[in-house]
Amino acid sequence: MRLIAENLGGERGGETVFSGIGFALEKGEALIVTGPNGSGKSTLLRVIAGLLPVAKGFVRVEAGGEAFPTIASASHYLGHLNAMKTALSVEENLGFWRAFQGEPALSVEEALETVGLGGLGHLPFGYLSTGQKRRASIAKLLVSRRPVWLLDEPTAGLDKASEERFARLMRDHCQEGGIIVAATHLPLGLEGAKGLQMKVAV
Repeated sequence: MRLIAENLGGERGGETVFSGIGFALEKGEALIVTGPNGSGKSTLLRVIAGLLPVAKGFVRVEAGGEAFPTIASASHYLGHLNAMKTALSVEENLGFWRAFQGEPALSVEEALETVGLGGLGHLPFGYLSTGQKRRASIAKLLVSRRPVWLLDEPTAGLDKASEERFARLMRDHCQEGGIIVAATHLPLGLEGAKGLQMKVAV
């Protein structure tokens, strides 16, 4: 599988945020997107994910096979918000996403153990701390298989131990042939990753 962008442009509120973005990622590769606030890092991820329209150019997956013919089918998107219902338990939230996304991977219990939340799945999501909520949203990446991870400030709210645990998960994902595009202000522990520096449009 390959994730390819060519001359990609994105808009926010009718204004151009970025243009001329190009990259090609093979399986096992990661791209770290950096840049100042307002440079379009989050917009880029949303355009790649198909949550915002492509203003110019194209982005696509190649060789995804019948299971992953499009970026939408191939991708997990982890944004600033955690995409969980506060009144539902952590297990109920993750169970929903596992069923909705298909391609089951780890069980809910295994995913929670992996992110250090074993034994807390019965709690309403809204009861969790900021860091625990982020770890639960990371568990969402593990309950169903998607080869492309699109991550927007994925370590926000995590303590040092959780950052290191997530770095291992990302490295494992790449070693298993996955692809990662991550926007961040902080080091993610992905040695050998490609870099993309965004600039504020003028």
